[in-house]
This record gives sequence, C-alpha cells and structure tokens, in this order.
Amino acid sequence: MHSLDTSRAAQEKARAASAKQARYGDDINLAKYEHTAEEVPYQEDLSVISEDAKRQMFQTGVVVDDDSQRSGTIIQMDHSVIHSMTKQADIEVMSTKKALEKYDWLADYMWKAVAVDSDKYTAHVELNPGNGYFIRALPGSKSVYPVQACLYIGKKNLAQSVHNIIIAEEGSELHIITGCTTAPREEPAMHLGVSEFYIKKGAKISFTMIHNWSPETEVRPRTGVILEEGGIYLSNYIIMKPVKSLQANPIARCNGNNTITRFNSIILCPPGSNMDLGSQVILNGVGSRTEIISRAITTGGNIIARGYIEGNAPDVKGHLECRGLILKGDGHIHAIPELKGNLAGIDLSHEAAVGKIAEEEVEYLMMRGLTRDEATATIVRGFLRVDIEGLPPELSAQIKQEVETAEKDLM
Repeated sequence: MHSLDTSRAAQEKARAASAKQARYGDDINLAKYEHTAEEVPYQEDLSVISEDAKRQMFQTGVVVDDDSQRSGTIIQMDHSVIHSMTKQADIEVMSTKKALEKYDWLADYMWKAVAVDSDKYTAHVELNPGNGYFIRALPGSKSVYPVQACLYIGKKNLAQSVHNIIIAEEGSELHIITGCTTAPREEPAMHLGVSEFYIKKGAKISFTMIHNWSPETEVRPRTGVILEEGGIYLSNYIIMKPVKSLQANPIARCNGNNTITRFNSIILCPPGSNMDLGSQVILNGVGSRTEIISRAITTGGNIIARGYIEGNAPDVKGHLECRGLILKGDGHIHAIPELKGNLAGIDLSHEAAVGKIAEEEVEYLMMRGLTRDEATATIVRGFLRVDIEGLPPELSAQIKQEVETAEKDLM
C-alpha cells in the first residue's frame, strides 16, 4: 500500500523549489489562502447536490442529472472526492488517493510527466496533498462516451490542491471532459492542479477542459503529457468567463515515433482578467506531428498567448497558429510563438496575428442587410470557429455549445 507521503528527499527537493521560486518574486503569496477544508460526504446519488452547484458544473460540460452520455463520472469538492463511478469494466475512475492505495505501481508514475520542482505551485501540491482523479483505460479498450470529471471549489479562500493521473494503456482510446468551477460567489479562491498523462503505444486521449471560475479566483494548472510510439493526444481548452489570474503552459513530450499531438485553445478575456496561456510540444520521435491552434479575444483583459514547438528527430512536422482579436476596452494581447529546430530534416512553421475587427468587413456585411451588432457577431463567430478533428460527437457538441453561449454573452 502506498501513501501520498513521499520520501524525505523528494520533500526536501520540493521545498528547495518553493524557496527558489520565492526569490524570484512570484506573483501569488500562498500563505494568504487556507489549505485545509472539512471533508465533504461521499454521495452515491448526485441529486442531493445543490442547484447552484449543478448549474456551475453544467456550464463546464459536467452533467449530474443525466449521465446517459458519459462513460464515467468523478466529482471533487474542495479536497474531497464526493462521487466516482464508471459504466465500463475496462475503464477505471477513482480518486488519486484510492488509486495509490489500490496499486503499488502507480507510485512510479507520480511526478514523471511534471517535475515536482517545476515551481512553487508543484512543490505545494507535493507538500500539501489534497486529492485528484485517476482515470485509466485498460489495454485495447474504447470509451463509448466521454468520462466526465469536475473540480469544484466551494469553500471561501481555499487553495484547492489536486494531482490527477490519466493513463491510456496500449491500443486504448479514452475521451475525457473536465470542468473546473467554483461556487457562484465572488470570493477569493485558488486552484493548484497537477495533471499527468501517459499515452502508451498506439493509444489515444482526447481531453477537453472547460474553465468557469469566479472573478476572484487565481488558477495555476501544471500539465505534462508523455506519448509512446503511435500515441495520439488531442487537447481542447476553453475559457469564456472572468478569472483574476490564470497561468498554464502544458507540455507534451512526443517520445515515441509517429505520434500526433494537437492543442486547441479558445480564450475570451473580460475586463479585470489576466491570462497567461500556452502549449509546448517536444518532438523527440521520428515522424511525429503537432499543431497548436489558439484563438484569443480580449474585451478589456490581458492575455499572453504562448506557443512552443521543438524538433529533435528526423521527419517531424509542427505548425503553430496564434490569432488574437482586441474587440473592445483597454485589453492587451501579447503573442509569443517560438520554434526550435535542432537538426536537419524537420518542418516547423508558425503564424501569429493580433488586431481588431476590420471596419470594411463590418460595412460589407451591413451592406447586405445585417445590423452592426449582427455583422460583428458573425465575424466573431467565424473567428472562434476552430476545426477539431478526431472528437466524439458529444465533445464536439459541447464545445460548439460553449462557444455559442459565449458569443451571446459577448454581444
């Protein structure tokens, strides 16, 4: 049996990382948040969850009243996993704590895709373990519907600590939709989330994350992905609601030959929000491919849109596309696309553009009978449309719904 406590050496390493980060004057003082919370009772029947919580979850694609189109469900409130279930015998869904107790070998996966000393936030998750979810597709299994996971903060001023482990065993296919949200109150909170993905030979994961934080929430997710030969990872990230501060820059390491990785991001940044978002792909396997596609709109908030592709093997190909739109207000967008090639025989490209809606485009549509608002909405709709291949219909429909809802709020 394995405990979440790790070796003294690992803890000392984490403390050193935290101290190092602090010397550089990081932007968040973790001491201002509470780090413990009362246990929330486990619920077999999710109908007892409050209507406010259900509404918040629904806005992130997590459905608790009718899970007929979900292969499994896991919900964490504060530090407590209050519900977990799976409808497929070949897909496992449980809390990280329970999984570590069940499987001795799982300890070998901890902190392999994300380094414990990456920064003070990963160090904090190591030294102050909360919980998290464990999702695993057994060899050759295929998820009929997506597995849904929800990370919910209900306690005021809590720093929620999460460590997730997701494994797609050889030849399996796993679809996940994760919704992250808070109680519908404008109160301070913080989310510290570590997610580690392991995609074995010939396996595939499609992962859609929808954030619906409160305007006073500070968010620091740290994600790492390791792909073996022929592995596929499709990531879709959507945020359309205010957040005080968000910083995320997941990294995928394509270690096996002929892997495929795609990152798609749809970002709407309202006034008062600060978002530093990006994706990184390291192409270590021969013949590997990647695309990083980002669409960002500011209506007064600040966005840093990052992208990084590194080619380290022959016949790899990568493309990075970052487009930003300053719609109104005093918002800023800073696009930072980066490419690094370390040998001959690679093909890496990028394009980046930041601007505003062209007046001639609006006038063109108005000449054909649209009002100014209708013309603007049409242009925004086209801007946000990102073609995402390889998703099951349920995830595609959820992404479309989120974008359409945001368009209505925006206009």
